Formats: sequence, structure tokens, C-alpha cells
Amino acid sequence: MNDLLSIRRALVSVYDKTGLVELGRTLADAGVEIVSTGSTAATLAGLGLPVTPVEQVTGFPECLDGRVKTLHPHIHAGLLADRRQESHRNQLTELGIAPFDLVVSNLYPFTQTVASGAGPDECVEQIDIGGPSMVRAAAKNHPSVAIITSPGQYELLVEALAAGGFTLAQRKALAAAAFVHTATYDVAVASWMGSVLTDTSEGSGFPAWMGATWTKDAVLRYGENPHQEAAFYIEKNPAVGTLAHYKQLQGKELSYNNIADADAAWQCCRAFDVPTCVIVKHANPCGVAIAESTLTAYLRALETDPTSAFGGIIAFNREVDGATAEAVAKQFVEVVLAPAFSSEARKVFAAKQNVRLLALPLTPAVKGVDMKRVGGGLLVQSSDDFDVSQLKVVTRRIPTTEEMNDLLFAFRVAKFVKSNAIVFCRYGMTLGVGAGQMSRVDSTKIAAIKAQNAGLSLKGSVAASDAFFPFRDGLDVIADAGATAVIQ
Repeated sequence: MNDLLSIRRALVSVYDKTGLVELGRTLADAGVEIVSTGSTAATLAGLGLPVTPVEQVTGFPECLDGRVKTLHPHIHAGLLADRRQESHRNQLTELGIAPFDLVVSNLYPFTQTVASGAGPDECVEQIDIGGPSMVRAAAKNHPSVAIITSPGQYELLVEALAAGGFTLAQRKALAAAAFVHTATYDVAVASWMGSVLTDTSEGSGFPAWMGATWTKDAVLRYGENPHQEAAFYIEKNPAVGTLAHYKQLQGKELSYNNIADADAAWQCCRAFDVPTCVIVKHANPCGVAIAESTLTAYLRALETDPTSAFGGIIAFNREVDGATAEAVAKQFVEVVLAPAFSSEARKVFAAKQNVRLLALPLTPAVKGVDMKRVGGGLLVQSSDDFDVSQLKVVTRRIPTTEEMNDLLFAFRVAKFVKSNAIVFCRYGMTLGVGAGQMSRVDSTKIAAIKAQNAGLSLKGSVAASDAFFPFRDGLDVIADAGATAVIQ
């Protein structure tokens, strides 16, 4: 069998009919015999194109409301016959079965149906059976069959028809894409089955099996260190508002650390409802502030720790205007994230072409799960959502309204600081951040030193800790620094 596979007979059965009309005409003009099913066949026939209904091939009508159409030897033998094998060719002749050179198929919209809030019966009905069987059969038999699973591949098909057929290398690539298509589909079905249709968690909320798929978005220059290689993968359907939806407007390509730090900054920034600026360095916020404007928020966040902010990542939860851009452009910054940048801001940053500008939609963070890889396994926990109603005052003095507002602000920031985490703040602005120390006392001391180095007074401030103080030593440091209230 030659490397080039000419297309003489095609099986076309698609739910997503994007581009189907043009595809049908192209196949017909190329003299390809089209075998088709259900609504796909009706669409093509409605154009006056020659179409062979699948029941004419199988000798058996579609039944069970279309659940059974292509599950028949006259279809699958035509898909699975390895025409490199003489015995397979002979059996096709003996059985009177014509082989297929091409399959064009995409699957029922299961994930879209689930996302719509449909009930279990409707979701189950969108679990495709015949489609994945055809796709997998054609992909397995790629030496003899080409498989198209997406309208995005139609252009390649048109080019192959013009070139006389698909090369073996092209068929291998299409087969690999087809198995990704069905695997992603199966993971979605299995995940829904084990967590929605039935509870396999035994009441824990964590299903007995978890699966996910990711697609490579970019190969990065290097990893966390220059000797490491790295790539960025995204989920099949990432939640709106997450970093995976970024659009880079200018700047050098993103590095591994850029992406990690940008995510940390964005996650913290989108946790606030009012105009906010977050400056992150090495995955930790080194300055966070809320204000009436992005400019004021930035200036106050920078004031916390201007030294650490050098070469940092800056995130805003509002459009960046020209005045804010002018201020940011005065310092060395790696990445700036925001829902949008005004035309004036774009002009300012255009003079700093190495600065990476990322625009991404701003939506409230949704509850989900956090995951962390460990050797040979995965740690999974519910998302860190603080319920204010659970707050308890355990001291004789009740915090003032002003103190309580700052306590909640500081506690929200502490969520994004590596443990052991201590955050001093006042008036919606961080004053000192202590991160990632083995001792909570050391984190407390570092936070106080950071404030002192920045020339910021901690008198009348409040402090947040991401865990309780087992002894009074850390609290003594906080009190001696001038803070009047603590949340832990």
C-alpha cells in the first residue's frame, strides 16, 4: 500500500455541523462517495448532493431513536480492515463490504449539556456510543483510514483532496488527535458519572476516581531554573476568569515563573470587589492595596515594599488607565495583568516593549478544589473560602468597625501568602508581609522589619496570621510593633 491514501469513500456523521455544507460540496466535487447518517445525511441530501444513507449500507434501519445507526459489521469492517493485509482484503471481497478511506465525525455535546444544567436523563442521552466507536476504529486503522474529528481540520482535508490524498504522517497525526478527542470525552463522562449521577465519594465529597486532560498551550523558554525545560498546559474547559484565558497584548514570551507569579497575583486580585492592586514577587504578595482608583491602589501597594516590587508582577482588577500606566512604567516590571488597558495606557507601555501585558476577563472566583502534586500522587482539598459568619471574637475587647474591615482585608491577603504567613495592614493597605518561614515568630519579625525598612509605622495597624499562634511570642512581637488587633 502506497504512503499516500487517496479518498474514494467517506463516512460522514457529525453533530457539530459547522462547515458541513462546504465540506459536502468539496467531497462531492472530488468524486468521493459519501455515506452518512441521520440529520447529517438529510443536510447533505437537501443540498442535492449524492449521499448514501447508512441504512442502505447496513441493510438495517436506524432504531431506538437513533441510538443504533452505525454499530454494524458492514460499517466497522469497512473501518477496521487493514488493507495492507491480503487476508483482510480478501474477507472484504467475500463479504461484499466496501472499505472506507475517510471518516468525518464529532461527538454529541455531552459537556455542553451538563454545563447547561440539564437533568440526568438528558445528560445520559448525550453520551455518544456510535461516534466514539467509529472514531476509535478509524484512528486505530490509520494505515488505511484518515479520521477527521473537528471542523478545524476541514482545511487540511481540502488540501489533502487537492494533493491526491493523505500522507501516512498526516494520518498518524489525525489518529493521535482523534484519541485525544475520545479520551477527553470519556474523562468528562466518567467524572460526571462518579460525582453527579451517583456518589462514589462515600459521603466525603471526593469521588473514588478523578480524571482530567490538558492541552499544551506553549513551550516555555525554560523552567523554574535555566537548566529545566517547561511547557504550559491548559484544561479542556478552564473556568472563565482564570489565567488560562489570558490574552497577551505585548511583551516577550512568558516564562515559567512569569506564569506562576501572574496566577498568584491574579488570584489575589480577583478576591476583592473594589479597585485593587497586587504586586507579587516569587509567588508571594509583597504589596496589596485597595483604593478609589487603580493609581492610588498601585502607589499604596508599592509603598509596602518597593525593594521587593522590583521586577515583580502587578495585577489590577480594574482597567488600567494612562495615569496608572505612567506610574507603573517608572519601575522595572515583568508582567502587568488587568481586565483591560485604555488606549492611553497601551501607548505608555508601547515604549516598554519587554513588559508583558496580559488582559483577561474578571469574574468572581468560583468554588472548586485545589490540587497539589506529590511523589506518585495528588493532594486534593476544597477551595480556601473564608466564611465571615464563622468569625468569632475571643477577646474582651471587640474590634472597632475600622479594625474589623482591616482585619478581613489582611486575612484575605494572608490566604495568598506562603505559610507561615503574617500580614500587617491599615486602611486597606499592607504595611508588612512575612512569608514562608519555618517559624511563625520569624515571619512576624520579618513582616515588622519589612514595614520598618519601608518607613511605615505599624502603630494602630492590625495583623493577620494564616494559622493560630501556639504561644504568645508571636503575639508579643505584633503587640510590641503597635498592632491593636489580630485575626488568625
